[in-house]
Amino acid sequence: MRPMAILTDEQVAQYHEQGWISPVDVLFADEAAAALAALEEAEAAFPDDLHAENRNNAHLVLPFLAELALHERVLDCVRSLVDDPLTLSSSVLFAKAPHTGSYVSWHQDATYMALAPADFVTPWLALTPSTVEGGCVSVIPGTHQGGIVPHTDAFGNDNILTRGQYVEVDASTAVDLVLEAGQMSLHHPHLVHGSQPNRTDDRRVGVAFQSYLGSGVRPTRGEHHVVALGDRPVDPAFRVVPWPTGTCTPEGRAVRAAANAAYSDVLYDGAEVRRLL
Repeated sequence: MRPMAILTDEQVAQYHEQGWISPVDVLFADEAAAALAALEEAEAAFPDDLHAENRNNAHLVLPFLAELALHERVLDCVRSLVDDPLTLSSSVLFAKAPHTGSYVSWHQDATYMALAPADFVTPWLALTPSTVEGGCVSVIPGTHQGGIVPHTDAFGNDNILTRGQYVEVDASTAVDLVLEAGQMSLHHPHLVHGSQPNRTDDRRVGVAFQSYLGSGVRPTRGEHHVVALGDRPVDPAFRVVPWPTGTCTPEGRAVRAAANAAYSDVLYDGAEVRRLL
């Protein structure tokens, strides 16, 4: 059992200075195990809906994932870092199989997200242990302070990122964000981060809620499908979609498919190569 804590003043200061916070306790061990079991049950029941090439916006078809996105401990942290968060933009399931080459190149989230200003944050919640050997998230502290830097699109087969985008960094300055199941990290949309392949015998599973948007954030291009965090009005520049009412229902699938198509148009704007989200 671990104590459940919200962010301290020191952690908030670290976020503003270094661009990240980790680890933060969110779930008890049995809660994390139950969430993982729910995911694995859904993967077995709906293999076409949940697999390595269909990992975006699963919170629109999985009620348990929606509950995690609305978890009060997650939202408490978000409220400490973002000005009046009203919506969640998207989510990404990261499930790295054992002994595979899948990795995430060094990048900044906000590069192609078409949202401004950068008053949003991404929590990364571990459903299994996320270790250095398992390919945990690594960050380059302080890189959020210089704004977006030019990225190169590489489109590698093993690169989990949509465009295979990357920036050159001094990897010797990286900090590995090791998490136990039920813990999360939080990072700024301009922070350079990435992850290495899973070299262990176990699957590494986590979910990134990317991202919780402050009330002043607006799209700069494209159509953005978001879910509301409460009952307050959301700017009509966004398209508000419903939370799921059941697991992979026809209605939820349609909502997710439309959100993924719109998100793909945003992320691949100007790209030479495009693959399914």
